[in-house]
Amino acid sequence: MAERFTPDLCVIGAGSGGLSVAAAAAALGVPVVLIEKGKMGGDCLNTGCVPSKALIAAGKRAEVFRSSTAFGIKAVRPNIEFFRVNDHVHEVIAAIAPNDSRERFTGLGVKVIAGEARFKDAATVVVGDEFEIAARRFVVATGSTPAVPPIPGLDQTPYLTSDTVFEARERPKHLIVIGGGTIGLELAQAFRRLGSDITVLEAAQPLAKEDPEAAAIVLDQLVREGVVIRSPAKVARVRRVRNKIEVVLAGEAGEEIVEGSDLLIATGRRPTVEGLGLDAAGIEHDRSGIKVDSRMRTTNKKVYAIGDVTGSLQFTHVANYHAGLVIRHALFRLPVKADDNAIPRVTFTDPELAHVGLSEEGARERAKTIRVLRWPYHENDRAQTERETSGHIKVITDKKGKVLGATIVGAAAGEQITTWTLAIAQGLNIRAFAGIVVPYPTLSEIGKRAAMSFYAPRLGSPWLRRILGWLQRLG
Repeated sequence: MAERFTPDLCVIGAGSGGLSVAAAAAALGVPVVLIEKGKMGGDCLNTGCVPSKALIAAGKRAEVFRSSTAFGIKAVRPNIEFFRVNDHVHEVIAAIAPNDSRERFTGLGVKVIAGEARFKDAATVVVGDEFEIAARRFVVATGSTPAVPPIPGLDQTPYLTSDTVFEARERPKHLIVIGGGTIGLELAQAFRRLGSDITVLEAAQPLAKEDPEAAAIVLDQLVREGVVIRSPAKVARVRRVRNKIEVVLAGEAGEEIVEGSDLLIATGRRPTVEGLGLDAAGIEHDRSGIKVDSRMRTTNKKVYAIGDVTGSLQFTHVANYHAGLVIRHALFRLPVKADDNAIPRVTFTDPELAHVGLSEEGARERAKTIRVLRWPYHENDRAQTERETSGHIKVITDKKGKVLGATIVGAAAGEQITTWTLAIAQGLNIRAFAGIVVPYPTLSEIGKRAAMSFYAPRLGSPWLRRILGWLQRLG
């Protein structure tokens, strides 16, 4: 007979969002059951954010050896021991894992169950034949898995995904990447810097969701580093020929073969809904994920869904944001409403590309008059000292100066975008940035100088720009 639990809250999925809900509820003294069929920490810790950024960091260190001539340091070819790079990736995972561990959450008072959860009915979840959970509220936080396109021959060809690539102990000699989005290009640059030949095949436009001008700067840098980017590239089929991978491209002039040693599929991710028994619980869902309202409730009012499984923006910070909404609504009955407009995103290439709010195109569709404020990295003193002069900031405001959106491409763009996320979340006017004092010399001055240009639209000469910078440093 199955062991029965009747907690206030049952969370399905121990990824970032699920852990956030469980930890917050337990801290408030709420009885919680947490169910996870795989590893604690979910995709972000084990196969996503953490390992990818660790690999990117290793690639960046390798690139320093090649690119320090301008500093008076002789460039050398780095001696890369890839198995040790892989050790580094897994050591980082291991260092963070205790924060997400079963032991920690058990210590917080959470009942952690290992196994596959399935809705038996609208009010009950079972885990095999061993456990039955009848909770007052449920939260589905099962995340996403790599989307594998139906390419002929792929089922008979070995390939990597963003979930499996970090298990590779040997460096790919020539990695073919199918997919030119954020994941594909981040990994392409990292592996290139670590010594692999790289060919990226993209059916449409690489970084198609990003500001075209900013995306062009990133793509240009990747090409300069030796990444071959083919777009548009229509993959007809793939096959393994002896010890090589062949990707056959279809074009107007006929077929073309791209040969490599390894294949990485990076064509996005799909919500993980299989096996959950959602129909039995009356939870509406489709290929794009579980349907939720602005309070993250599903069509079953006892059940919430958060993060990637909802088909929304697939970022760890979004799952955490959703978790906060659920805690406030499910436990405190506070009014909440999800708003994606103030959700930032970052492509962690080098240079980084970060965005929040409306794009220039989106702003023009909503407002009759907008202002586009810009400032280049090469006119920032700190950027010059660091030799990080490629890139710019673009801030979009309405005619009165309310901040509508911001895009930053360049060094530390992901760190700088937080300021503009706050501006959009709080409805700030650009005058708030024009009036603050920022430390000199820092990259954050780029944002302030863009803000000050709102009041000097005709400011054009280099001499006047330097005067503006001098006045800024005086506060």
